[in-house]
Amino acid sequence: MISIQKKFSEPISKTRLRLWLKLLKTSSRIETELRRRLRVEYGTTLPRFDVMAALSRHTSGLKMSALSSLLRVSNGNVTVIVDRLTEEGHALRISMPGDRRAQIAILTPAGRALFSKLAAIHEAWLDQLLLGLDAEDAATLHALLGKTEGEIDAE
Repeated sequence: MISIQKKFSEPISKTRLRLWLKLLKTSSRIETELRRRLRVEYGTTLPRFDVMAALSRHTSGLKMSALSSLLRVSNGNVTVIVDRLTEEGHALRISMPGDRRAQIAILTPAGRALFSKLAAIHEAWLDQLLLGLDAEDAATLHALLGKTEGEIDAE
């Protein structure tokens, strides 16, 4: 553990660097565990969960290009996932009126039901993984990270 004396005697840049590394390590460990649980317990992937989450928030569907933009992944990655969801009856791809090349992806009722189940489980897992933070800690950390996000967005 770092002594309080060392914390205050080093440049703030070193403290921020250590914070970044801790955030990265913690985020990576949480993501790895979520990926493992989704794969082992539900035979699915985190990218698939993310696609379903995005489509669940956009009930009228999303253009495939907008979906890839939103998720910050390639069109090819989104296409593969949406194709698989479509094959399983969890999503539909609908041609856009006036633009035969563009398609909209939308969850089916079965896809909505599956996502609803997975979302509840995902939330419970995150609650368990972050058990070391009480409500006040979680709210404070959320606010502080939001402050940092706002600074980055302002640049």
